[in-house]
Amino acid sequence: MPRLTAAQISQLLREIGNRMALRGGNPHRARAYSRAADNLALSTLPIGQLVAEDRLNEIPGVGDALAAVITRLYETGEHPNLEKMRTETPEGVLEMLRIPGLRPDRIKKLHSVLGITSLAELEEAALSDRLKSTKGFGPAFQAKVLQGIEMSRRPQGRHLHRAASAFGYAIAELERSEPNLTMVTPAGEFRRGLELVNTLVLVAVDPRLKGKDRKITAGDTLTVNVTSKDRYGITLLLATGSADHIEALRIVAQSKGYMLGEDGLHKKNRLLACQTEEDIYRALGLPFIPPELRETGAEVQMALEGKLPELVTSKHIRGVLHAHTTESDGADSP
Repeated sequence: MPRLTAAQISQLLREIGNRMALRGGNPHRARAYSRAADNLALSTLPIGQLVAEDRLNEIPGVGDALAAVITRLYETGEHPNLEKMRTETPEGVLEMLRIPGLRPDRIKKLHSVLGITSLAELEEAALSDRLKSTKGFGPAFQAKVLQGIEMSRRPQGRHLHRAASAFGYAIAELERSEPNLTMVTPAGEFRRGLELVNTLVLVAVDPRLKGKDRKITAGDTLTVNVTSKDRYGITLLLATGSADHIEALRIVAQSKGYMLGEDGLHKKNRLLACQTEEDIYRALGLPFIPPELRETGAEVQMALEGKLPELVTSKHIRGVLHAHTTESDGADSP
């Protein structure tokens, strides 16, 4: 039978972790499966190579036990306990784990007491006041469920600090698999400073590259745009986005008789700029627009009018800052 891909194995690891969470027991073990799934999906090395060279332990969060599970999934496509776990809990129940603040033990109780087997059934039960009138749940829980369901419908992704951690691992993996790459830079939503990062995008320079750029992917999670040093600026600009910002830049370019394309800013057959973002903005008659402001396209018109707002940076901050974090509370520890 065909061997599973890293993306397929990651999906199974995540399912196993979710089913373990619903079973109860040690919550850290369930989270270990989910963390291993996330990190495996970021590896740019082929899963077959990792298994053959006994290098699965290089993946953060993967010890000997999880390495054995991943190897078995790769070689057989099966996990010894997964089929049994699937008979215990319908697949639809796993959907409820997407609801913020809804703990696995409460989901298990919703299934055993009310027979709820899907997110749609849970929403119907809340809207019809079944949760409100059931002992052990009540009005406050029902309101919390409805609020959580609404939140789960919003765009999902890694929070910024988790994306930073994921980028750290992805870049380390890229250095192992593609040691010739230089100038590896995060782009996309992360570089624009969005709170939620849906996709991880990197730009890197390959000094040996001849001809067209190339892409390296890791499942549906990570994309690396590999370019030459001469095209680094335009590649970084386009990979950072947003789509509305790039479209606004193209309109400015057209108004000047230029064309902004994948290989740079052109005037007829003459290349005007492509090596750095600063060069491209300057050629368009614009000041450099920080990535954090490149969101709606309106910032381009503001820049043309000299009204671009100044970002708050460390030079603007005076005094002592104090903040609490849950990053190392055991739920999101490295």
